Amino acid sequence: MARLPFDSNGSADPTARPAVGNVARSDTPLTVSQVAALVRGVLAEALPAKLRIIGEVSNFTARTHWFFSLKDEQATLRCVCFASSAGRVGFRLADGIEVVATGRIDYYDAQGQLQLYVEKLEPVGQGALELRFRQLCDELRQLGYFDVERKKPLPTMPQRVAVVTSRTGAALQDVIHTAARRWAGCQLLLYDVHVQGAAAAPEIAAAIDTLSQQGKPLGIDAVILTRGGGSIEDLWAFNERVVADALFRCPLPVAAAIGHETDTTVAELVADMRCATPTQAAMTLIPDREALEHQLRQLSHRLVLLMRRRVDASRQRVDSAARHPLLQRPDRMLAPLRDRLTTLSRLLTTGALRKLQSSQQQVEALTRQLGALGPRNVLQRGYSYTLRPNGRVLRQPQQVQPGDRITTVLAAGRLTSRVETNGQANATSPRRRGKRKADDDTQRELFT
Repeated sequence: MARLPFDSNGSADPTARPAVGNVARSDTPLTVSQVAALVRGVLAEALPAKLRIIGEVSNFTARTHWFFSLKDEQATLRCVCFASSAGRVGFRLADGIEVVATGRIDYYDAQGQLQLYVEKLEPVGQGALELRFRQLCDELRQLGYFDVERKKPLPTMPQRVAVVTSRTGAALQDVIHTAARRWAGCQLLLYDVHVQGAAAAPEIAAAIDTLSQQGKPLGIDAVILTRGGGSIEDLWAFNERVVADALFRCPLPVAAAIGHETDTTVAELVADMRCATPTQAAMTLIPDREALEHQLRQLSHRLVLLMRRRVDASRQRVDSAARHPLLQRPDRMLAPLRDRLTTLSRLLTTGALRKLQSSQQQVEALTRQLGALGPRNVLQRGYSYTLRPNGRVLRQPQQVQPGDRITTVLAAGRLTSRVETNGQANATSPRRRGKRKADDDTQRELFT
């Protein structure tokens, strides 16, 4: 007989799980915790430990843990995926994605509902790798990894090219044979890496980073990243984010050829040039010697034709100039100019003489006028002028004082006299003026 959830004293044991068969026959009320324990017991007995459930994701919330619902046309089931399990999911979960969830169903007491505790998630309708590829492409496209503007041009004449691939792969042999056939002067440097498996992506990223740092000192002009064909699992190392980041940082131009012509990888989309095959990558990056020789011959032929045309045009110009009258009979061209020069010289000489004579006549007339107005001629007419003791002309009586000696300049000489009074003295009588005039006359005679 199943044990009831009550002890001998009639008290309830909250941790005891009631027997499933006795619940319907018992009228004793159960606590909520007991019902929850009963539900968990029923679920544990009725359901397997692991279930795989297919449904569409809805109400997805990503915190530390993932919370979402799985639904179909008729029902919805709450789900929780703890961080330890979510970290192992290889794609980005979102609403609307149909998945297969593996886990256990249990009763969550705190919310009173059933929940699927998810341990594994797989996408439905396409593989997990395909979904991861599409989601990574969407993310990198938004970050500008695929932008055409950031892609670097390939060198025209590379002298040294680094090849990142496996030493044992057929892709390396394709690149070597193509390079030797097209341009033997281009040197190839192999960076041997794994191109498949868990260690491939870190090795490829490390190789690209090493070439980014040491490529210029080593004289490397470009990089070829390649491998042969295979399944999406075989090529998956070239779809890892670490490889895409290394290619995005690489300052050297990179040509990528991964898998067959129809295969597309993230590395090819991030690289500066995507090629269908390893052979095409070598053909795209390494110039063709025969094509260059053909182009050189064409340019040489065009250069010769251009030089001949220039020489013919110059010869025609010389012949045309030789037929010009100036070069055939230069004396005929110079004779009229010589006559005109003679005429102009004669006119210039005549005009200069006339101008000189006219100027001389004007000078003579001005000289006569100046002589007539000169001070010496004025003195000849009976005029005179008086100088003060400092040698300046006396113009006002106030400019001298009594006792000053003044000089009177005449046409025939000079007279020196002494001032008895100036214009400020009182007027004297006629008799006094007569006596003074007699004294002045006597003084002039003494100093003349």
